[in-house]
Amino acid sequence: MSENTNFKPSLGLLDGTMLVAGSAIGSGIFIVTSDIARNVGSAGWLIAAWIITGFMTIIAAVSYGELSGMFPKAGGQYVYLKEAYNPLVGFLYGWSFFAVIQTGTIAAVGVAFAKFTGYFLPALNMKDENILFQLGALKIYPAQAVSILVVILLTYVNTRGVKEGKIIQTTFTISKLVALFGLILCGFLFVEKSFWSENWATGMLSQKAILNDDGSVTWESIGGIALLGAVAASMVGTIFSSDAWNNVTFIAGEMKNPKRNIGLSLFLGTLIVTIIYVSANLMYLNVLPLDKIARPEEDRIAVAAASVIFGAAGRSIIAILVMVSTFGCINGLVMAGARVYYTMAQDGLFFKKASILNKNSVPQWALWSQAVVASLLCLSGRYGDLLDMVSFMVVIFYVLTIIGIFILRKKRPDIERPYKAFGYPILPAIYILMGITFCILLVKFKPEFTWPGLIITLIGVPIYFVAVRRKN
Repeated sequence: MSENTNFKPSLGLLDGTMLVAGSAIGSGIFIVTSDIARNVGSAGWLIAAWIITGFMTIIAAVSYGELSGMFPKAGGQYVYLKEAYNPLVGFLYGWSFFAVIQTGTIAAVGVAFAKFTGYFLPALNMKDENILFQLGALKIYPAQAVSILVVILLTYVNTRGVKEGKIIQTTFTISKLVALFGLILCGFLFVEKSFWSENWATGMLSQKAILNDDGSVTWESIGGIALLGAVAASMVGTIFSSDAWNNVTFIAGEMKNPKRNIGLSLFLGTLIVTIIYVSANLMYLNVLPLDKIARPEEDRIAVAAASVIFGAAGRSIIAILVMVSTFGCINGLVMAGARVYYTMAQDGLFFKKASILNKNSVPQWALWSQAVVASLLCLSGRYGDLLDMVSFMVVIFYVLTIIGIFILRKKRPDIERPYKAFGYPILPAIYILMGITFCILLVKFKPEFTWPGLIITLIGVPIYFVAVRRKN
Protein backbone atom coordinates (compact mmCIF):
# COMPACT_ATOMS: atom_id res chain seq x y z
CA MET A 1 0.00 0.00 0.00
CA SER A 2 1.28 3.45 -0.82
CA GLU A 3 2.00 5.73 2.13
CA ASN A 4 0.84 8.72 0.10
CA THR A 5 -2.71 7.35 -0.09
CA ASN A 6 -2.91 5.47 3.19
CA PHE A 7 -1.08 7.41 5.89
CA LYS A 8 -3.38 10.04 7.38
CA PRO A 9 -1.71 13.40 8.11
CA SER A 10 -3.42 14.09 11.43
CA LEU A 11 -0.59 15.26 13.73
CA GLY A 12 0.08 18.96 14.23
CA LEU A 13 2.93 20.99 15.73
CA LEU A 14 1.76 20.43 19.32
CA ASP A 15 1.51 16.68 18.75
CA GLY A 16 4.99 16.58 17.23
CA THR A 17 6.50 18.62 20.06
CA MET A 18 4.85 16.41 22.67
CA LEU A 19 6.17 13.31 20.88
CA VAL A 20 9.73 14.69 21.02
CA ALA A 21 9.49 15.68 24.69
CA GLY A 22 7.42 12.69 25.75
CA SER A 23 9.70 10.13 24.08
CA ALA A 24 12.83 11.69 25.59
CA ILE A 25 11.54 12.09 29.15
CA GLY A 26 11.15 8.60 30.55
CA SER A 27 12.80 7.35 33.74
CA GLY A 28 16.37 8.64 33.28
CA ILE A 29 15.99 12.05 34.92
CA PHE A 30 14.67 10.35 38.06
CA ILE A 31 17.67 8.01 38.36
CA VAL A 32 20.90 8.72 36.43
CA THR A 33 22.03 11.87 38.29
CA SER A 34 23.45 9.74 41.12
CA ASP A 35 25.81 7.88 38.79
CA ILE A 36 26.92 11.17 37.25
CA ALA A 37 27.65 12.63 40.69
CA ARG A 38 29.74 9.57 41.59
CA ASN A 39 31.78 9.98 38.42
CA VAL A 40 32.50 13.73 38.50
CA GLY A 41 32.04 14.67 42.18
CA SER A 42 31.17 18.36 41.95
CA ALA A 43 28.16 20.56 41.32
CA GLY A 44 29.87 22.28 38.39
CA TRP A 45 30.70 19.12 36.46
CA LEU A 46 27.32 17.59 37.29
CA ILE A 47 25.48 20.49 35.64
CA ALA A 48 28.08 20.69 32.87
CA ALA A 49 27.37 17.09 31.84
CA TRP A 50 23.67 17.93 31.39
CA ILE A 51 24.36 21.24 29.63
CA ILE A 52 26.83 19.61 27.20
CA THR A 53 24.28 16.91 26.37
CA GLY A 54 21.51 19.49 25.99
CA PHE A 55 23.68 21.61 23.71
CA MET A 56 24.56 18.57 21.58
CA THR A 57 20.92 17.48 21.42
CA ILE A 58 19.59 20.89 20.34
CA ILE A 59 22.34 21.25 17.69
CA ALA A 60 21.47 17.80 16.35
CA ALA A 61 17.73 18.57 16.43
CA VAL A 62 17.98 21.80 14.44
CA SER A 63 20.36 20.06 12.02
CA TYR A 64 17.82 17.28 11.54
CA GLY A 65 15.34 20.02 10.66
CA GLU A 66 17.13 20.44 7.33
CA LEU A 67 16.99 16.71 6.63
CA SER A 68 13.33 16.40 7.62
CA GLY A 69 12.44 19.23 5.23
CA MET A 70 14.32 17.52 2.40
CA PHE A 71 12.80 14.07 3.00
CA PRO A 72 9.42 14.56 4.73
CA LYS A 73 8.31 10.93 4.75
CA ALA A 74 8.06 8.01 7.15
CA GLY A 75 11.34 6.47 8.27
CA GLY A 76 13.22 9.56 9.38
CA GLN A 77 16.84 8.84 10.24
CA TYR A 78 16.83 5.60 8.24
CA VAL A 79 15.87 7.59 5.13
CA TYR A 80 18.46 10.33 5.81
CA LEU A 81 21.30 7.81 6.13
CA LYS A 82 20.19 5.91 3.04
CA GLU A 83 20.04 9.10 0.95
CA ALA A 84 23.32 10.54 2.23
CA TYR A 85 25.37 7.34 2.02
CA ASN A 86 23.85 4.15 0.61
CA PRO A 87 21.16 1.59 1.46
CA LEU A 88 23.59 -0.50 3.56
CA VAL A 89 24.25 2.31 6.05
CA GLY A 90 20.53 3.00 6.31
CA PHE A 91 19.85 -0.70 6.85
CA LEU A 92 22.49 -1.02 9.59
CA TYR A 93 20.76 1.78 11.45
CA GLY A 94 17.34 0.19 10.94
CA TRP A 95 18.63 -3.24 11.99
CA SER A 96 20.22 -1.86 15.17
CA PHE A 97 17.06 0.13 15.81
CA PHE A 98 14.92 -3.03 15.62
CA ALA A 99 17.36 -5.38 17.36
CA VAL A 100 17.95 -3.28 20.46
CA ILE A 101 17.92 0.55 20.23
CA GLN A 102 14.17 1.15 20.07
CA THR A 103 12.99 -2.22 21.38
CA GLY A 104 15.54 -2.19 24.21
CA THR A 105 14.49 1.30 25.21
CA ILE A 106 10.84 0.25 25.23
CA ALA A 107 11.76 -2.72 27.44
CA ALA A 108 13.84 -0.68 29.89
CA VAL A 109 11.21 2.04 30.27
CA GLY A 110 8.51 -0.63 30.62
CA VAL A 111 10.34 -2.28 33.50
CA ALA A 112 10.91 1.15 35.09
CA PHE A 113 7.12 1.64 34.98
CA ALA A 114 6.62 -1.72 36.70
CA LYS A 115 9.32 -1.08 39.31
CA PHE A 116 7.78 2.19 40.44
CA THR A 117 4.33 0.59 40.42
CA GLY A 118 5.90 -1.64 43.07
CA TYR A 119 5.58 1.23 45.54
CA PHE A 120 1.86 0.53 45.59
CA LEU A 121 1.96 -3.20 44.80
CA PRO A 122 4.88 -4.77 46.72
CA ALA A 123 4.43 -8.04 44.82
CA LEU A 124 5.98 -6.25 41.83
CA ASN A 125 9.29 -5.67 43.61
CA MET A 126 12.04 -7.71 41.96
CA LYS A 127 12.93 -9.83 44.99
CA ASP A 128 13.51 -13.58 45.06
CA GLU A 129 10.35 -14.21 47.08
CA ASN A 130 8.32 -12.67 44.23
CA ILE A 131 9.68 -14.86 41.41
CA LEU A 132 6.91 -16.16 39.16
CA PHE A 133 9.04 -18.97 37.73
CA GLN A 134 12.64 -19.72 36.85
CA LEU A 135 14.19 -21.27 33.72
CA GLY A 136 17.78 -22.11 34.61
CA ALA A 137 19.52 -18.83 35.39
CA LEU A 138 16.61 -16.81 33.96
CA LYS A 139 14.30 -15.48 36.67
CA ILE A 140 10.90 -14.11 35.71
CA TYR A 141 9.40 -11.53 38.07
CA PRO A 142 5.88 -10.05 38.12
CA ALA A 143 7.38 -6.66 37.24
CA GLN A 144 8.59 -8.06 33.93
CA ALA A 145 5.14 -9.48 33.22
CA VAL A 146 3.57 -6.09 33.95
CA SER A 147 6.04 -4.34 31.64
CA ILE A 148 5.10 -6.76 28.85
CA LEU A 149 1.39 -6.13 29.45
CA VAL A 150 1.97 -2.36 29.19
CA VAL A 151 3.87 -2.81 25.91
CA ILE A 152 1.06 -5.03 24.55
CA LEU A 153 -1.65 -2.58 25.69
CA LEU A 154 0.00 0.44 24.07
CA THR A 155 0.79 -1.53 20.92
CA TYR A 156 -2.87 -2.49 20.65
CA VAL A 157 -3.98 1.13 21.17
CA ASN A 158 -1.64 2.26 18.40
CA THR A 159 -2.99 -0.38 16.00
CA ARG A 160 -6.36 1.38 16.35
CA GLY A 161 -5.04 4.45 14.57
CA VAL A 162 -2.62 7.34 14.96
CA LYS A 163 -5.27 9.56 16.59
CA GLU A 164 -5.64 7.16 19.52
CA GLY A 165 -1.89 7.12 20.07
CA LYS A 166 -1.80 10.90 19.72
CA ILE A 167 -4.36 11.42 22.47
CA ILE A 168 -2.38 9.29 24.93
CA GLN A 169 0.91 10.93 23.95
CA THR A 170 -0.22 14.54 24.24
CA THR A 171 -2.23 13.99 27.43
CA PHE A 172 0.48 12.12 29.32
CA THR A 173 3.30 14.39 28.12
CA ILE A 174 1.54 17.60 29.14
CA SER A 175 0.72 15.98 32.50
CA LYS A 176 4.31 15.02 33.24
CA LEU A 177 5.69 18.38 32.08
CA VAL A 178 3.36 20.21 34.46
CA ALA A 179 4.22 17.78 37.28
CA LEU A 180 7.97 18.07 36.69
CA PHE A 181 7.88 21.86 36.65
CA GLY A 182 5.81 21.72 39.85
CA LEU A 183 8.33 19.40 41.53
CA ILE A 184 11.22 21.68 40.54
CA LEU A 185 9.48 24.78 41.91
CA CYS A 186 8.62 23.02 45.17
CA GLY A 187 12.25 22.00 45.54
CA PHE A 188 13.27 25.64 45.56
CA LEU A 189 10.32 27.18 47.39
CA PHE A 190 9.34 24.75 50.15
CA VAL A 191 12.47 22.86 51.24
CA GLU A 192 13.37 23.52 54.89
CA LYS A 193 17.16 23.36 54.48
CA SER A 194 19.03 24.36 51.33
CA PHE A 195 22.34 22.73 50.39
CA TRP A 196 22.86 25.10 47.46
CA SER A 197 25.88 27.00 48.82
CA GLU A 198 27.47 23.87 50.28
CA ASN A 199 27.23 21.97 46.99
CA TRP A 200 28.39 24.83 44.80
CA ALA A 201 31.44 25.25 47.03
CA THR A 202 32.75 22.20 45.15
CA GLY A 203 32.73 24.33 41.98
CA MET A 204 34.50 22.44 39.20
CA LEU A 205 36.48 20.12 41.46
CA SER A 206 37.40 16.84 39.81
CA GLN A 207 36.77 13.93 42.16
CA LYS A 208 35.36 10.43 42.05
CA ALA A 209 33.13 8.87 44.70
CA ILE A 210 34.31 5.83 46.63
CA LEU A 211 31.29 4.10 48.19
CA ASN A 212 32.01 2.67 51.63
CA ASP A 213 30.28 -0.33 53.19
CA ASP A 214 28.77 1.80 55.95
CA GLY A 215 26.92 3.92 53.41
CA SER A 216 29.30 6.87 53.52
CA VAL A 217 31.09 8.40 50.54
CA THR A 218 34.80 9.21 50.26
CA TRP A 219 35.94 11.50 47.48
CA GLU A 220 39.13 10.81 45.51
CA SER A 221 40.69 13.53 43.34
CA ILE A 222 41.04 12.88 39.61
CA GLY A 223 42.35 14.97 36.76
CA GLY A 224 43.60 15.08 33.19
CA ILE A 225 42.49 12.28 30.92
CA ALA A 226 40.79 10.51 33.85
CA LEU A 227 38.47 13.51 34.20
CA LEU A 228 37.56 13.34 30.52
CA GLY A 229 36.81 9.64 30.97
CA ALA A 230 34.61 10.42 33.96
CA VAL A 231 32.68 13.04 31.98
CA ALA A 232 32.23 10.59 29.06
CA ALA A 233 31.02 7.88 31.45
CA SER A 234 28.60 10.40 32.97
CA MET A 235 27.24 11.31 29.57
CA VAL A 236 26.16 7.71 28.94
CA GLY A 237 23.40 8.52 31.43
CA THR A 238 22.58 11.98 30.12
CA ILE A 239 22.50 10.83 26.49
CA PHE A 240 20.26 7.88 27.40
CA SER A 241 17.94 10.29 29.25
CA SER A 242 17.80 12.65 26.26
CA ASP A 243 17.61 10.01 23.54
CA ALA A 244 14.59 9.25 21.33
CA TRP A 245 14.08 12.97 20.56
CA ASN A 246 14.35 12.03 16.85
CA ASN A 247 11.23 9.83 17.00
CA VAL A 248 9.11 12.55 15.39
CA THR A 249 11.09 12.16 12.15
CA PHE A 250 9.82 8.57 11.84
CA ILE A 251 6.17 9.63 11.59
CA ALA A 252 6.59 12.30 8.91
CA GLY A 253 3.96 10.58 6.79
CA GLU A 254 1.33 11.40 9.43
CA MET A 255 2.38 15.00 10.16
CA LYS A 256 0.48 17.97 8.79
CA ASN A 257 2.84 20.23 6.83
CA PRO A 258 5.85 18.03 7.71
CA LYS A 259 8.39 20.27 6.01
CA ARG A 260 7.63 22.95 8.60
CA ASN A 261 6.32 21.13 11.65
CA ILE A 262 8.94 18.39 12.05
CA GLY A 263 11.82 20.87 12.25
CA LEU A 264 9.93 23.09 14.70
CA SER A 265 8.88 20.09 16.79
CA LEU A 266 12.49 18.93 17.04
CA PHE A 267 13.70 22.33 18.22
CA LEU A 268 10.87 23.07 20.67
CA GLY A 269 10.81 19.54 22.09
CA THR A 270 14.57 19.30 22.72
CA LEU A 271 14.62 22.82 24.19
CA ILE A 272 11.87 21.89 26.66
CA VAL A 273 13.67 18.68 27.64
CA THR A 274 17.00 20.48 28.15
CA ILE A 275 15.41 23.17 30.33
CA ILE A 276 13.65 20.57 32.47
CA TYR A 277 16.73 18.36 32.88
CA VAL A 278 19.07 21.17 33.87
CA SER A 279 16.44 22.68 36.20
CA ALA A 280 15.74 19.32 37.86
CA ASN A 281 19.44 18.83 38.59
CA LEU A 282 19.72 22.34 40.00
CA MET A 283 16.80 21.42 42.25
CA TYR A 284 18.59 18.25 43.41
CA LEU A 285 21.60 20.40 44.34
CA ASN A 286 19.34 22.66 46.38
CA VAL A 287 17.54 19.85 48.24
CA LEU A 288 20.28 17.27 48.93
CA PRO A 289 23.97 17.34 49.92
CA LEU A 290 26.38 15.98 47.32
CA ASP A 291 27.02 12.80 49.33
CA LYS A 292 23.28 12.00 49.29
CA ILE A 293 23.03 12.82 45.59
CA ALA A 294 25.83 10.32 44.93
CA ARG A 295 24.28 7.53 47.01
CA PRO A 296 20.49 7.61 47.40
CA GLU A 297 18.64 4.36 47.97
CA GLU A 298 18.75 2.28 44.76
CA ASP A 299 19.94 5.42 42.88
CA ARG A 300 16.42 6.87 43.06
CA ILE A 301 17.54 10.46 43.32
CA ALA A 302 14.08 11.90 42.63
CA VAL A 303 12.57 9.81 45.44
CA ALA A 304 15.23 11.07 47.85
CA ALA A 305 14.58 14.69 46.84
CA ALA A 306 10.79 14.36 47.00
CA SER A 307 11.01 12.74 50.44
CA VAL A 308 12.84 15.83 51.69
CA ILE A 309 10.33 18.19 50.08
CA PHE A 310 7.06 16.38 50.83
CA GLY A 311 8.01 14.02 53.67
CA ALA A 312 6.56 10.51 53.68
CA ALA A 313 4.25 11.36 50.77
CA GLY A 314 7.27 12.09 48.55
CA ARG A 315 7.85 8.47 47.57
CA SER A 316 4.29 8.04 46.38
CA ILE A 317 4.33 11.36 44.52
CA ILE A 318 7.46 10.40 42.57
CA ALA A 319 6.16 6.88 41.94
CA ILE A 320 3.01 8.31 40.34
CA LEU A 321 5.05 10.85 38.36
CA VAL A 322 7.40 8.16 37.04
CA MET A 323 4.46 5.93 36.11
CA VAL A 324 2.86 8.78 34.13
CA SER A 325 6.20 9.70 32.56
CA THR A 326 7.17 6.18 31.53
CA PHE A 327 3.69 5.29 30.26
CA GLY A 328 3.73 8.29 27.91
CA CYS A 329 7.32 7.56 26.91
CA ILE A 330 6.53 3.96 25.97
CA ASN A 331 3.58 5.12 23.89
CA GLY A 332 5.76 7.52 21.90
CA LEU A 333 8.43 4.89 21.32
CA VAL A 334 5.86 2.30 20.22
CA MET A 335 4.09 4.73 17.90
CA ALA A 336 7.19 6.03 16.14
CA GLY A 337 9.38 2.94 15.92
CA ALA A 338 7.09 0.88 13.71
CA ARG A 339 7.28 3.50 10.93
CA VAL A 340 10.99 2.74 10.44
CA TYR A 341 10.31 -0.95 9.83
CA TYR A 342 7.45 0.02 7.49
CA THR A 343 9.78 2.11 5.32
CA MET A 344 12.49 -0.57 5.37
CA ALA A 345 9.90 -3.12 4.21
CA GLN A 346 8.86 -0.75 1.41
CA ASP A 347 12.49 -0.86 0.29
CA GLY A 348 12.50 -4.66 0.42
CA LEU A 349 14.84 -4.74 3.43
CA PHE A 350 12.45 -5.99 6.11
CA PHE A 351 9.61 -8.50 6.38
CA LYS A 352 7.13 -7.81 3.59
CA LYS A 353 4.13 -7.76 5.94
CA ALA A 354 5.61 -4.75 7.72
CA SER A 355 4.97 -2.68 4.56
CA ILE A 356 1.19 -3.12 4.78
CA LEU A 357 -1.07 -0.62 6.53
CA ASN A 358 -4.22 -1.89 8.23
CA LYS A 359 -7.70 -0.41 7.87
CA ASN A 360 -6.74 2.28 10.43
CA SER A 361 -3.82 3.39 8.21
CA VAL A 362 -1.09 2.20 10.59
CA PRO A 363 1.58 -0.54 10.11
CA GLN A 364 -0.04 -3.11 12.40
CA TRP A 365 2.31 -6.02 11.66
CA ALA A 366 5.37 -3.80 12.26
CA LEU A 367 3.87 -2.66 15.58
CA TRP A 368 3.36 -6.23 16.80
CA SER A 369 6.79 -7.44 15.64
CA GLN A 370 8.33 -4.58 17.62
CA ALA A 371 6.24 -5.58 20.64
CA VAL A 372 7.49 -9.18 20.45
CA VAL A 373 11.18 -8.17 20.48
CA ALA A 374 10.63 -5.60 23.24
CA SER A 375 8.81 -8.24 25.32
CA LEU A 376 11.68 -10.69 24.92
CA LEU A 377 14.11 -8.02 26.09
CA CYS A 378 11.88 -7.41 29.11
CA LEU A 379 12.26 -11.10 29.99
CA SER A 380 16.00 -11.19 29.39
CA GLY A 381 16.75 -9.12 32.48
CA ARG A 382 19.64 -7.56 30.53
CA TYR A 383 17.80 -4.55 29.07
CA GLY A 384 19.89 -2.04 31.04
CA ASP A 385 23.14 -3.56 29.80
CA LEU A 386 21.82 -3.57 26.23
CA LEU A 387 21.03 0.13 26.43
CA ASP A 388 24.52 0.88 27.71
CA MET A 389 26.01 -1.20 24.91
CA VAL A 390 24.21 0.74 22.17
CA SER A 391 24.85 4.23 23.60
CA PHE A 392 28.07 4.15 21.58
CA MET A 393 26.27 3.18 18.36
CA VAL A 394 23.43 5.65 18.91
CA VAL A 395 25.89 8.55 19.00
CA ILE A 396 27.81 7.17 16.00
CA PHE A 397 24.61 7.11 13.95
CA TYR A 398 23.77 10.65 15.10
CA VAL A 399 27.24 11.79 14.00
CA LEU A 400 26.91 10.00 10.66
CA THR A 401 23.53 11.65 10.11
CA ILE A 402 24.91 15.15 10.82
CA ILE A 403 27.85 14.46 8.47
CA GLY A 404 25.16 13.52 5.95
CA ILE A 405 24.09 17.18 5.86
CA PHE A 406 27.51 18.13 4.49
CA ILE A 407 27.39 15.25 2.00
CA LEU A 408 23.91 16.13 0.75
CA ARG A 409 24.83 19.80 0.34
CA LYS A 410 27.35 18.59 -2.26
CA LYS A 411 25.43 15.58 -3.56
CA ARG A 412 21.94 17.12 -3.82
CA PRO A 413 22.45 20.92 -3.99
CA ASP A 414 19.22 21.56 -5.91
CA ILE A 415 16.78 19.74 -3.61
CA GLU A 416 14.28 21.94 -1.76
CA ARG A 417 15.39 22.87 1.79
CA PRO A 418 12.57 24.61 3.71
CA TYR A 419 14.97 24.71 6.68
CA LYS A 420 18.73 24.94 6.67
CA ALA A 421 20.81 23.67 9.56
CA PHE A 422 21.21 26.52 12.05
CA GLY A 423 24.80 27.68 12.36
CA TYR A 424 25.97 25.59 9.39
CA PRO A 425 28.77 24.62 9.06
CA ILE A 426 30.12 25.58 12.50
CA LEU A 427 27.47 24.17 14.86
CA PRO A 428 27.03 20.85 13.02
CA ALA A 429 30.83 20.53 12.94
CA ILE A 430 30.98 21.15 16.70
CA TYR A 431 28.42 18.38 17.24
CA ILE A 432 30.43 16.00 15.07
CA LEU A 433 33.61 16.79 17.00
CA MET A 434 31.90 16.39 20.38
CA GLY A 435 30.21 13.15 19.33
CA ILE A 436 33.46 11.62 18.03
CA THR A 437 35.28 12.68 21.21
CA PHE A 438 32.56 11.05 23.33
CA CYS A 439 32.86 7.79 21.36
CA ILE A 440 36.67 7.73 21.58
CA LEU A 441 36.55 8.27 25.34
CA LEU A 442 34.00 5.48 25.70
CA VAL A 443 36.22 3.10 23.72
CA LYS A 444 39.10 3.91 26.07
CA PHE A 445 37.32 3.99 29.43
CA LYS A 446 34.17 1.92 28.95
CA PRO A 447 34.96 -0.71 26.29
CA GLU A 448 32.24 -2.99 27.67
CA PHE A 449 29.73 -0.36 26.45
CA THR A 450 31.17 -0.10 22.93
CA TRP A 451 32.21 -3.39 21.34
CA PRO A 452 28.97 -5.32 22.04
CA GLY A 453 26.92 -2.56 20.42
CA LEU A 454 29.28 -2.46 17.46
CA ILE A 455 29.05 -6.25 17.08
CA ILE A 456 25.23 -6.13 17.15
CA THR A 457 25.32 -3.53 14.38
CA LEU A 458 27.86 -5.42 12.24
CA ILE A 459 25.75 -8.58 12.42
CA GLY A 460 23.41 -6.61 10.17
CA VAL A 461 25.93 -6.66 7.28
CA PRO A 462 25.36 -10.30 6.23
CA ILE A 463 21.64 -9.91 6.96
CA TYR A 464 21.56 -6.96 4.53
CA PHE A 465 23.13 -8.94 1.69
CA VAL A 466 20.75 -11.85 2.29
CA ALA A 467 17.83 -9.39 2.15
CA VAL A 468 19.12 -7.82 -1.06
CA ARG A 469 19.57 -11.24 -2.69
CA ARG A 470 16.00 -12.23 -1.76
CA LYS A 471 14.71 -8.91 -3.02
CA ASN A 472 16.48 -9.31 -6.36
